[in-house]
Amino acid sequence: MNTPQYAARRAAFRKLHESGCFLIPNPWDVGSAHALEALGFKALATTSSGFAWSRAHADNTMDVEAVLAHCHELVEATGLPVNADFEDGHAQDIDGLKKNVTRCVATGVAGLSIEDSTGDAAQPLYDFDEAIARIRAARAAIDARGEDVMLIGRAECFLTGHADPLNESIRRLRAYAKAGADCLYAPGAGKPEQITAIVQAVAPKPVNVLVGRAAPYTLADLAKLGVRRVSVGGALAGAAWGGFLRAARGLAEGRFDGFADNATHAQLNALCGDL
Repeated sequence: MNTPQYAARRAAFRKLHESGCFLIPNPWDVGSAHALEALGFKALATTSSGFAWSRAHADNTMDVEAVLAHCHELVEATGLPVNADFEDGHAQDIDGLKKNVTRCVATGVAGLSIEDSTGDAAQPLYDFDEAIARIRAARAAIDARGEDVMLIGRAECFLTGHADPLNESIRRLRAYAKAGADCLYAPGAGKPEQITAIVQAVAPKPVNVLVGRAAPYTLADLAKLGVRRVSVGGALAGAAWGGFLRAARGLAEGRFDGFADNATHAQLNALCGDL
């Protein structure tokens, strides 16, 4: 998959992380990816939750074969760089992680994220040293392919209920940067002082911030904090599902007012007409 086409996307993706602040929205299927490209975004990221919901599954329950096929499908859907939400690499052992990362790179993605959440309520985070080893293994797998794919290290401390999520996130993200992560990400860190602390702690490495719900700040505000990129996770899928459920519940009650804010037939045809 190291063709000139994908090499150019990967180079453009890395360039986006060098200065300024960009928004990397998360489509969940080909149609939403195509629409986001038409709206002028410069890069896309998959969403594990949005994809899972589209297949009637809960988040974190999709098997690696389905995820890899989805990544390749979105890479082929547009001309934009795609970052893969690759969860924990879909493997608990290092060898399995390296194998899966190698396969993910082969789908044509420009970046992939590895998180340190285990999915086990009894031990929600991988042990510190093991988590570092996993990032190091993902880096080695990417480099062995000889392709310029970015590695995003994710600390899931805020989302897993850690007692001291900010300081533990910083400790982990610093270690992930040293282990080879190109970009750092602590989903759930949403207060300006938290974001600033993370940005300063891992500088000059770029930081991704998740905005998964209505927020009191803008992209420009986050740029002033030093954030390089902003993703929205499953929020766009949630917005689509929210509209669908409101309209469907209205239908169940014999009403049709849930269609008031629909995109028009013409608007959607215009977005998708060249598919």
